Amino acid sequence: MFKHLFSTMNEVLEEIQKEYPNSDVEKKAELDEQLQVLKTMSDEFIEAWLLFEEKLGKFYGAVPIPTQTLHDELMELDVSGKQTEEFMRGQGYYKLYMYDQAIKEFEVLIRRQPDFLLARVYLAMGHLRKGEFGDAYQHFKFLLPLTENSKMKAISYNAMGCIHVQNQNIEKAFEYFQKAYHTDPSCMEPLINLDET
Repeated sequence: MFKHLFSTMNEVLEEIQKEYPNSDVEKKAELDEQLQVLKTMSDEFIEAWLLFEEKLGKFYGAVPIPTQTLHDELMELDVSGKQTEEFMRGQGYYKLYMYDQAIKEFEVLIRRQPDFLLARVYLAMGHLRKGEFGDAYQHFKFLLPLTENSKMKAISYNAMGCIHVQNQNIEKAFEYFQKAYHTDPSCMEPLINLDET
């Protein structure tokens, strides 16, 4: 919905930028009016978006990003056959919200077994829950091409979308939320229904 509108606004702005330097006074006045319309539209969108963010923040109780759904989905992943001592300890710490200790356990584990994808998901989620978005993003990004597990992919896309929301990159966030939904609709509880905003 917004992508098309902003694309059109960008096209108009680019056209104005091309024409402006070589325009006469009358044409510049006309282009200035168009620029003012674009600026007004932009200001209105920003104001509406800030109001929406404020309401959303109040609704979620001022939680910085909605990771509880991702946490719940992670708890549902099949861990049979993965019961190493470090994994069980790391998972235990994670379930107790002791993310620093969980991260340490999972880091040791993936240093030894870099292809242990479930441990990497837990490691990424630990970083995400601590607000260490850069570290979390890198682990999710690393994980995506390595797994065929649709639930694991959906969790990764969803988390990357949350990180983009946190960084106020809404279009990119929407793109990742769509990927999560298309990868595994059954585990994707919409965190933000961007389609209706």
